[in-house]
Amino acid sequence: MIQGAVTRERMRKWKLQSPEEYGFHKVAVPGREDCQAVAVYRLNLAAGQSYELRPDGEEMSCVCIKGQAAVGLAGQTCDCRRFDSFYTAGGHAARIQAGTECIFYIGAAVDEGYGKPFFRAFDRQQPLGEIRQIHGKGVGRREVFMTLNQEMPASRLITGLTWSANGAWTSWPPHQHEADLEEAYCYFDMDEPHFGLHLSYMEPGDVDNIAAHPVSSGSVVLAPRGYHPTAASPGTKNAYFWVLAAHCHESRSYDLAVLDPERAQMN
Repeated sequence: MIQGAVTRERMRKWKLQSPEEYGFHKVAVPGREDCQAVAVYRLNLAAGQSYELRPDGEEMSCVCIKGQAAVGLAGQTCDCRRFDSFYTAGGHAARIQAGTECIFYIGAAVDEGYGKPFFRAFDRQQPLGEIRQIHGKGVGRREVFMTLNQEMPASRLITGLTWSANGAWTSWPPHQHEADLEEAYCYFDMDEPHFGLHLSYMEPGDVDNIAAHPVSSGSVVLAPRGYHPTAASPGTKNAYFWVLAAHCHESRSYDLAVLDPERAQMN
């Protein structure tokens, strides 16, 4: 867990803008940004370009946000389309050959030797279960698709995609998991004039010291400590790839969220 006093000014620096230029970009890395466990990268490829993703010392969970590519992974080649994902660890490189212009968000953490590479095709009609889930209720109801669920072996990462309802909230009631995990939210499909708000605050009920981050496509917001609910503007669905990175393998769990006791029953 990051140390020291967390002020509103410090929280404002948790919002980053991921680059749109072609190439591999380090959006957030421990030590350079205000995080210790989670890393976020973005890969932008033009049609016909290729890139070899080398997870040296890291495990990586990758999702295709835009486009189509052939992904060579662990001796197999997969047709990777929008919202398809793959995971790699153990030093296994992934060869990405873009068929069209592509955007990949990549969540990463320290590789402790637990995970094996796999590819997951996106299926929004998949029955509810370990991979496709509905969370929350009322204005906080949202759809979740796990790209790396906790039932799959991995060292520290759990990742997924979330979509809110129109003009609704996600991560509500507000929660934090700072003792065990850090999180990053990577927003997409929210081009202007659409936008949302990602809120950060430290103490239960303390909205007087909230940091409000306006978010749209390409925004990345870190949540190394504190509560972090989000809200979409009317006419907008918040859409984001979230990355949970545990501080150690033993705390890699999706069920460690601590609700803000002042708002746990509000809906």
